[in-house]
Amino acid sequence: MKMKRIMTLMCVVAIAAAALAQQAPLKRVYDETADRTAQIAAAQAQAADDGRFVICQVGGNWCKWCLRLAAFIDADAEIRELVDRNFIYLHVNYNPRDNSPERKAADEALLGKLGHPERFGFPVLVVLDAKGNVLHIQDSSLLESGEGYDRDKLIRFLTNWTPAAVNR
Repeated sequence: MKMKRIMTLMCVVAIAAAALAQQAPLKRVYDETADRTAQIAAAQAQAADDGRFVICQVGGNWCKWCLRLAAFIDADAEIRELVDRNFIYLHVNYNPRDNSPERKAADEALLGKLGHPERFGFPVLVVLDAKGNVLHIQDSSLLESGEGYDRDKLIRFLTNWTPAAVNR
């Protein structure tokens, strides 16, 4: 009987530990103080030097799906390598809760330059060429699966928007 109680207690502890591990806070990846225009310009210059494109993941630290996508990309070695080989990957901060007139004007200019990707929700992925031309806006909800992202869908999206695929 004592052994049964110990086993039950161990199971409860294991389940509780697993639940807590799943609720661990995700790493904040958006620099909320960055000059977003300068951030994108620097990425474009690097992309031009390297023959890559730029992917702007637009969203913010306030968005759990934004943080999940960033963590998903970082955790998968094949996806990370595909991204690093073909893209400059940026986290471009956008905070719809900041209603100051200055921020609203800056957001409007930024989102206009990126083709108004906010219409798809967040996060949203914007693929730019080295000159800053918008090549594609990806609704990230189409890459989701359950409470995360679908590996095959993400790899397909990335592969279809590499410089080699676009510049055939």
